[in-house]
Amino acid sequence: MEPLTLKIPPRLAAELEAFARSRGASRSAVVREAIKEYLGRARTPSPASCLDLARDLVGTVEGPRDLATNPRHLKDYGR
Repeated sequence: MEPLTLKIPPRLAAELEAFARSRGASRSAVVREAIKEYLGRARTPSPASCLDLARDLVGTVEGPRDLATNPRHLKDYGR
């Protein structure tokens, strides 16, 4: 394995030590796992819009097709 040296604040070092101890792992193992998880999430792009988040729901609801544009449906909206 490649060695890596980094500086962290004392409070974070204490948290890391306590977490590693509670898991029965070394600090290095915990940091390796955290980096793997972080990089895995960073490689997976997050959805860019509400449409991306709700894409699987599009078309599953029945109702008027012109709900957002027909003035008849917009009467008294927001009052």
